[in-house]
Amino acid sequence: MITKSVTNNIKQMRFNTKNMSQQELANLVGCTRQTIISLEKNKYSPSYLLVVKVAKVFGVTPKEVIRITLESEQSRRV
Repeated sequence: MITKSVTNNIKQMRFNTKNMSQQELANLVGCTRQTIISLEKNKYSPSYLLVVKVAKVFGVTPKEVIRITLESEQSRRV
């Protein structure tokens, strides 16, 4: 069985790129501060549209915003 893990770099990008607050980012991408908090804590995976908006704010590709890791059950046993 293969499991998928989705993580993101949103918090790191906020601090490293523009040192912006969660509220500022939320305003720029059209969501709530609570949504940004939940995303940064990996409580849920963002929609592709939101990933694109975040990428645009930071001048990066959507691929740089999220990281998808596939892991087989066999590799987890090792």
